[in-house]
Amino acid sequence: MNNKAIAHNLKRLRSNARYNQSDLAEKAGMSLSGYQKLERGKATPRADSIRALAIALRVPIQEILAEVKPLKHIRFRSLKRLKTREQIISDVVTWLYDFSSLEELTEDKQVADLHEFYAYKEGSSYSIPDLASYCRDKFGLGPKEPVLDICGLLEARGIKVRSIEVETDSFLGLSVSEQEEGGPAVIVNTWKRLPVETWIFSAAHELGHLLMHLNAYDIDQTTEIDEQESEADQFASHFLMPQEAFEREWNEAAGLSFVDRVLKVKKVFKVSWRTVLYRYAENMPSEKRNKLWMNFNVEFKTRYGKSLQKHTEPVGIESDSYRINHRYTTASEPFNLDVFDFREDRLPFLVRKAVENGNISLSRGAEILRLQNKEMRQLASSWVG
Repeated sequence: MNNKAIAHNLKRLRSNARYNQSDLAEKAGMSLSGYQKLERGKATPRADSIRALAIALRVPIQEILAEVKPLKHIRFRSLKRLKTREQIISDVVTWLYDFSSLEELTEDKQVADLHEFYAYKEGSSYSIPDLASYCRDKFGLGPKEPVLDICGLLEARGIKVRSIEVETDSFLGLSVSEQEEGGPAVIVNTWKRLPVETWIFSAAHELGHLLMHLNAYDIDQTTEIDEQESEADQFASHFLMPQEAFEREWNEAAGLSFVDRVLKVKKVFKVSWRTVLYRYAENMPSEKRNKLWMNFNVEFKTRYGKSLQKHTEPVGIESDSYRINHRYTTASEPFNLDVFDFREDRLPFLVRKAVENGNISLSRGAEILRLQNKEMRQLASSWVG
């Protein structure tokens, strides 16, 4: 038995089941100290302990014993060191394996070929806005068309998308390059305290890394590089808001106050107010740019009586912008986007196809989608067409 692999799997499976160590130890009939040794990889489990843990976690024994294949070509950086980094990587490994296995079972594999973008980048003296425009064109987006479904857009190009919830605002997402088996992939932190606009921007930001920073995909690198982050931000801004369309919307709103103008444009493109300001001030000298941001904050505080905080979006200015029965958080938007505005579709589709073809059981589908068996049965019963 590989104690390290078992330890990784137990952490991941316990987290998915939302048990603490004490809960799982009790359900498996083990002592807490005995279980903790297993999860630290400091002890070799007996066969009966493995069986008991599998029953408690409601997973096949192989899920606990399977060796975790290490990822190498992954870009995983955050503003501060995450205690959950190892767990997130383990989850991504399993997700990529499950995804690729389903593609093979259903004979429905999409191959992402990003080489045309690399060739474009290498073959000319390009600017980041030019690359974003070229990428939009190859993704089938018109020059004035907003990105209405970034998950679907990426998945249509064979880029896998996964949403995870990590309770921190210092980590917004990561990506896996196509050099990795199962890649390329974009993983976004969809924590409820972060607005949907941030999720969308993070996905576009990671796409920028995939296209521009292939040599930065090294699992051992954990520190952000400011220049690369700025380049990915610029790419995301131009990918989500093509220049011609941005100028048109910005100019058409010229009669509004500064705050209203920014909020109107953000509604059109489904981006944060910060993204609109960043774009408008992109070519300004730093002194003028800083003054612009200060003026926006002053005008907002004058109108609403409060300052803007990190990772929050201002309250709406039009009553009909609010969605009925929408529950607001500190990350509420003036023109609210729902979780349905950021949702990956391809993995659930493959699960449905595999279940209906008899390739996998409903319980296996539940494991892949991280659902309880009851939830999986409810999902299956709702499939139509």
